[in-house]
Amino acid sequence: MSVLVYTESEKGKFKKVAFEVVSYAKAIADKMGSTVTAVAVNADKPDSLGKYGASKVLSVKADGLDKFNAKTYASVIEQAAKQEGSKVVVVSSSANSKYLAPLLAVNLDAGYVSNVVEAPSNVSPFTVKSSVFTNKAFANTEINTDVKVVGLSNNSFGVVESDTSASAEDFSPSLPESGVNVESVDKATDKVSIADAEIVVSGGRGLKGPENWGMVEELAETLGAATACSKPVSDLGWRPHSEHVGQTGKPVASNLYIAIGISGAIQHLAGINASKVKVVINTDPEAPFFKAADYGVVGDAFEVVPKLTEKLKAFKAQNA
Repeated sequence: MSVLVYTESEKGKFKKVAFEVVSYAKAIADKMGSTVTAVAVNADKPDSLGKYGASKVLSVKADGLDKFNAKTYASVIEQAAKQEGSKVVVVSSSANSKYLAPLLAVNLDAGYVSNVVEAPSNVSPFTVKSSVFTNKAFANTEINTDVKVVGLSNNSFGVVESDTSASAEDFSPSLPESGVNVESVDKATDKVSIADAEIVVSGGRGLKGPENWGMVEELAETLGAATACSKPVSDLGWRPHSEHVGQTGKPVASNLYIAIGISGAIQHLAGINASKVKVVINTDPEAPFFKAADYGVVGDAFEVVPKLTEKLKAFKAQNA
C-alpha cells in the first residue's frame, strides 16, 4: 500500500513541482512505514524520480495524454491508485492538479484537502495543516476517509533528495472518452513560467505603459525570474492575461515576489500572499501593498529598478 504521487511534466521533462511532491510523499511514506509510487505521464527518464524518494514509477505513454484533460488524467491516477492499493494520493497545487483533484477524490470516494503546507502531524488519524482564507490562516484537518487525496501547496515543502533507487514499469490504463477536445495549446518556450518560478517580478499601472516593460523583463532576466502583472495591466492589453496574478488570475507561491508600481488591491494581495518574501517598489507610501510587504522602497520605479538591476548584475559578475 504505497503512497501514490502524480508527477507533472511538460515536453517530456519533469517540472520542479514534480520533485517537490515526490519529496513530500516520501515524508508521508516514512511516517507510515511505506514506500512511494509515482505516476509519470509521457515523461522521459521516469526512474530519475528515485533521487527524490520514489521506489517505483508507473510510466504512462499514450498519445491521448499529450494534452492535459482533467477527466482523463483523474481516471489514469485512479486506476493507478487502485492497482497499487494506495490509501494516500499526493498531487500539487498547480492549476491542472487543482482541476483534477476533486474529480479524483470523487472517483476514489476520498477526502481531499488542498493547499497543504506541511507533512502530516499524525497519520492515525491522518492530520494535515493547510492554508485557508487566501493564506491568512491555517487549518489542521483530519481526513477520515479510507483513501486520502492531499494537494501540496507549491514551494511549501521544498525539494528533498533521497538515496532511493526507483524502478520504472510500463502502465497502460484505459482512457475514458472525454467531452472536451483540446485543439491547440500555445505556450512561451523561452521564459520561466509563473507556476515554476521561485522568483516573480510583477508590474502594475505605475509603469504607465507597455513600452516601459523592458526594465521589468531585464530585472527578471537578471534574477532568473518569471514576469507577471496586475489585473488592470492585463485588462488594458499591456501584457498577456497569462501573466495576470492574483485571486482572479494565477496564484503565486514564490520564494520572492517583487511588485513594481502595484498599489496592492485586495484581490491581488490574496493571490500572492503565499509568497515567502514580498518586496514593493512604489512612489505612494500609503499604497496598501506596503502593509503586506516584507520590504518596501518608496521611490520612482524608473529610477529604482534600473539601479537595482545594475547592482544585481555587478554582484553576479563578482561572484561568477
